[in-house]
Amino acid sequence: MKNHLKNEYSPYLQQHVKNPVDWYPWGNEALEKARKEHKAIFLSIGYSSCHWCHVMEEESFKNETTAKILNKHFIAIKIDREERPDLDKHFQNVYELMNNCPGGWPTSIFLTEDLKPFYSATYIPDEPKYGMMSFSSLLEVIADKYKNEKNVLIEEADKILRHLNPKEDKIQATKLDLSIINRVSDQAKQLFDSEYGGFNKAPKFPQASLLDLLLDVYKITGDKETLNMALFSLSSMAKGGLRDLVDGGFCRYSTDNEWLVPHFEKMTYDNALLCEVYLKAYHVSDDTFYKDVAFETLDFMLEKMHESGLFYSASDADTEGEEGKYFVYTYEKALKSFEKAGIPSKEHEKLAKALHITKHGNFKGKNIVRIDNPAHSDIPYYKEALDALRKRREKQTYPSIDRKILVSWNAMMIKSLFKASRTDKKYLIPAINSLDTLLHSMYINSELYHSTLIGKPPKIKAFLEDYAYLGEVLIEAYKSTLDERYLITAQKLVNTAIEKYFNQGKWKFSRGEFETDADIYDNSYPASVSTMLSVLYSIASLVDNIYKKFVFRTLEIYSYDVMRQPISTPRISQMVIRYLKDDVIIKATEEKLKPHITDLDELPHPFSLLKNDTNDGFMICNSNSCFGHEKDFAGVLEVLQKR
Repeated sequence: MKNHLKNEYSPYLQQHVKNPVDWYPWGNEALEKARKEHKAIFLSIGYSSCHWCHVMEEESFKNETTAKILNKHFIAIKIDREERPDLDKHFQNVYELMNNCPGGWPTSIFLTEDLKPFYSATYIPDEPKYGMMSFSSLLEVIADKYKNEKNVLIEEADKILRHLNPKEDKIQATKLDLSIINRVSDQAKQLFDSEYGGFNKAPKFPQASLLDLLLDVYKITGDKETLNMALFSLSSMAKGGLRDLVDGGFCRYSTDNEWLVPHFEKMTYDNALLCEVYLKAYHVSDDTFYKDVAFETLDFMLEKMHESGLFYSASDADTEGEEGKYFVYTYEKALKSFEKAGIPSKEHEKLAKALHITKHGNFKGKNIVRIDNPAHSDIPYYKEALDALRKRREKQTYPSIDRKILVSWNAMMIKSLFKASRTDKKYLIPAINSLDTLLHSMYINSELYHSTLIGKPPKIKAFLEDYAYLGEVLIEAYKSTLDERYLITAQKLVNTAIEKYFNQGKWKFSRGEFETDADIYDNSYPASVSTMLSVLYSIASLVDNIYKKFVFRTLEIYSYDVMRQPISTPRISQMVIRYLKDDVIIKATEEKLKPHITDLDELPHPFSLLKNDTNDGFMICNSNSCFGHEKDFAGVLEVLQKR
């Protein structure tokens, strides 16, 4: 018997349709039922490519006995964190407050019928372990307490809510100055892993926004050590493991220090952000290796994660219930693949060794393909070997794909296509078509939406991150085409975002059932506040300087934390530097500017824009005034190199 999830768009919720648990989606029907029947709510938050979400489903949510307890005593609600980031953000704050540590997924929250939280956990095992009671036993204990000691639970819940919504603290502001640049480099050097690249220890995430910031800092300071931290990290991440050498694309994070064994899920946002930073590394270093990795990643996304102009959200870590099954090879099967591909038998062992394929394996007795020096892979028959291993994969079941369309994540991916189009024009048409499709399907009658499935009308309205990232790709589209229609739409979006989410320097992430604050920390991807500031600053430089006041007020609010620990907030630290160094805007007629769109990423100033104008020659300006006039673009370059 199907539960109440059958009409939901979310692929994650659809995964739970046949559970014996009588799941409801978040909404009035479930909340009203809890109030009417005076039952506690069990809230489970996850996402489709989450390994431990699958484990808890297999152990508990498919268990008939556990489901009977849950159905009898609770109203069970399932939430896709990617579809409802507002609810996830709220309940992650609840979890952190209750447990004094960050949460994770699955997130398991018990609420009163009036939505007051009284117990929270992440994964809960089906039998006693990890110092926890079993999920079924926990359900029975909570059901008993809710029946007999409800007032005690409500009192505890009220305390949590009081802490969750504290009175506003006095804002600590400090001076924004260029000392932040050296502080970024110094703090990065302290955390840098000089052996394997990246920052901190396992689990290691790519931290694309930090690498992007370091490349900008190098362009400003010329500090080679800062550059080398970024380039060494990018090269190390590309060796194989985190980067899938066979299909292309990057996995979400590494479970070890050397980027070998990943969590095998592939997220659209990671691949978008890494494309962008590898492209920037290419332009800074002039090393085509970084460009090749970026293009390989884009091509993977276009081939495997793209339909009708839009990008899916993620592919799973598991195949047929086994983590990483699709991605790994036994020694014997790898060599058989080489043989079928016609690679001479005398080369097989050497080739296997070069690809780190051994009899004992590097992952649960099997092998993740990896090379020692991805930038100079002069291994004989290397391409043929990867083709052979790719053919072997074709016989396997591809990991499940979450086909949900998210505006913010699509915008990130399309932005990378536009950036790539300035290096290779073949990406321009896919970028334009994807952006047109995204706007047509998700920006309807001046109302922006957050998520949908291809071909379905969207239902969930946008959050701050959608306005921010869509605004950012519109700016990128303008930079790549000089089509001012993109600027007009971007300005319209930021005006709506200011009206909806801005209040005296602070930004809300959402204003729905739970009003949530937008924070400044780059977690899975750059914070929506800093992304919105980037859009606002571009609009200020290209359209109307008045938008700078929103940027300054926000930076002022967060100045104390950002100036003290800029490495913790890379994207907003980048915005502080941009605000202090200002944009360079090169103004000329469209006819004169168009041949130089491809030069934009090579300019010495990291924050440079082109702007249609009617003046004779090339005007060189910042956001407040102009400081140079040149007859040709060579003269512009000369001026900028001297600055």
